[in-house]
Amino acid sequence: MALKEYQVVGRKIPTEHEPVPKLFRMRLFAPNASVAKSRYWYFLKMINKVKKATGEIVAVNEIKEARPLQPKVFGIWIRYDSRSGTHNMYKEYRDTTRVGAVESMYADMAARHRARFRSIRILKVVTVEKKADVRRNYVKQLLEPGLKFPLPHRRDFGSKLFAAQRPNTFY
Repeated sequence: MALKEYQVVGRKIPTEHEPVPKLFRMRLFAPNASVAKSRYWYFLKMINKVKKATGEIVAVNEIKEARPLQPKVFGIWIRYDSRSGTHNMYKEYRDTTRVGAVESMYADMAARHRARFRSIRILKVVTVEKKADVRRNYVKQLLEPGLKFPLPHRRDFGSKLFAAQRPNTFY
């Protein structure tokens, strides 16, 4: 699922009673602007009691990552509905973009908890700036200085197809 991050701004339709209604802004992750608007109305109806029939969307903007090549740690607060009830959760992911971290979260929730896209509500996504603020050990281990990934079984692809002896894969 290729997600994008959108900022959707909407409000109630102006009336005589309320000529300048309050604007509501949300940052949402969705595959396209149409789904982002739909999710916007879903959340706005729950939170602020404004529905699509009595409201209007003022703007829909796609948000781009400021530094998409720098790896960061993202903390994601979610609420999801499982078969047994509603659960709150905090998860951390190491990625270069917010969208990448959210995609990893959706894949992780689908794998570990069988949670679908429609049953997961993202409450907040923040960048964890300090190494001391990282809570999860599976992310902390990636922040060690001088981290190396050993390559135990390397193969020499420059050799002939048929050789008289087995290749040595340990270096």
